[in-house]
Amino acid sequence: MQDLEALKSELTAAIDGAGDLDALEAVRVAALGRKGSVTGLMKTLGQLDADERKAAGRAFNALKDEIAEALEARRTALSASGLDARLAEEKIDVTLPVRPERRGCVHPISQTIDEVIAIFGEMGFTVAEGPDIEEDWYNFTALNIPQDHPARQEHDTFYINAEKEGRRMVLRTHTSPVQIRTMQSQKPPIRIIVPGRTYRSDHDATHSPMFHQVEGLVVDETSHMGHLKGCLMEFCRAFFGIDDLPVRFRPSYFPFTEPSAEVDIGCTREGGGLKIGAGDDWLEILGSGMVNPAVLENCGIDSAKYQGFAFGMGVERLAMLKYGIPDLRTFYDSDIRWLKHFGFAPLDVPSLLGRTVG
Repeated sequence: MQDLEALKSELTAAIDGAGDLDALEAVRVAALGRKGSVTGLMKTLGQLDADERKAAGRAFNALKDEIAEALEARRTALSASGLDARLAEEKIDVTLPVRPERRGCVHPISQTIDEVIAIFGEMGFTVAEGPDIEEDWYNFTALNIPQDHPARQEHDTFYINAEKEGRRMVLRTHTSPVQIRTMQSQKPPIRIIVPGRTYRSDHDATHSPMFHQVEGLVVDETSHMGHLKGCLMEFCRAFFGIDDLPVRFRPSYFPFTEPSAEVDIGCTREGGGLKIGAGDDWLEILGSGMVNPAVLENCGIDSAKYQGFAFGMGVERLAMLKYGIPDLRTFYDSDIRWLKHFGFAPLDVPSLLGRTVG
């Protein structure tokens, strides 16, 4: 028994002297492991007679339990002190300034809208805005869109459970209603661009049920198709940063403009990629045309005295082409990794030259 007391004292001292959990584990293995000192004593029981085995077994088990309890108590103490040390080391001084690295990014859609506004702002355009929920008259009728036009069907347009003058309200399918509201509230000359959200019932890699447009409108006594072409050619070259970018106008049809034209820019498609600039192919970029006299008359503007032009473009399409974004749906996935890759620092946003609310 004297040997047991000596072993107990030795192990207890080793446990109390363990400075960390690794050292404590080494003591446990040395005492209670498969080849440990206490385990070795247990193996000697088979060499004793029945009476000695009974007494020795009680003593060995008592020693084993005491050593196990001492190990557990020391482990608890070391864990608590380790946590306290870690908390003291990792504490945050809330009086320190925030970390200097960039945390937020400007979304490519916001960046593109500001770029478009800045370019047209230098041409004398101001920004006009209007409601997302529109009356049928502003969204369709005033724009010379006939009653049987496919754009009025529910497979293309979102109608809501509200009516105005017997017709259901809609989520605007374009920002053109703001042009109508501006022509009704302002006298020519008018020169505005209209950025904003629009809604159509479509969803795939190149279409979204909610997307952004920027439309432009000029109404005065002298503007003609040549002015439209010069304005849009200058915009395309400024936006893509290519001074000699080829731009062409193809005849097209829109109910609210006459004549109408699609605008294409030059590109090449080699190796499965797309490069904007002089090349052997063309890429549609926006629609345009001279304002239809019927639209002017619907807004109370004398079409015999005034004329003008209008154009419209998709913001997401512009951003995808300029910044190499392959899938429209990723704009709205709220993936912080995507935003860090394609986003812009706040100071990268172009300056806003003029802003009015229509």
